Amino acid sequence: MSATISAKPALSVAGFAGVVSRTIAYVIDALIVSIASAGTAAGISLVASVVGSDARDLARTLTAAYLVALPAVFALYCTVLWGLAGRTIGMAMVGIRVVGTNRRPVRWWSALVRGILLAYFPIGSLWLLVDRRHRAIHDLIARTLVIRM
Repeated sequence: MSATISAKPALSVAGFAGVVSRTIAYVIDALIVSIASAGTAAGISLVASVVGSDARDLARTLTAAYLVALPAVFALYCTVLWGLAGRTIGMAMVGIRVVGTNRRPVRWWSALVRGILLAYFPIGSLWLLVDRRHRAIHDLIARTLVIRM
């Protein structure tokens, strides 16, 4: 009887990221974007207070517009980090990564679609509670998976 030994080790398949790790990553990323946006808004107000009253009115308007555009800033933050590294800072902290359904790095177009949907339709994330691979609506549309590293 001869035993056949495989020359290649079996590839380890990382599991799908669950609700807790994805939620923690989302909260961390939302805090990072919120703090950076609040700092920018405070900086605009500070500069305007030094310049004068006309600039103060402009700063108030710009600050309000900037805070309304916060979901767009969040979408841009996520898109750039997913496109470059496959994960955001929050995802890196909890050890998860975004990949395509083929387990390859996420493409820029998919990262953009995923980022916009996550920023403007966060309730779609609840779909991961019923999906067997823990995919949210933005994962289904962008054809991505979130895996543990």
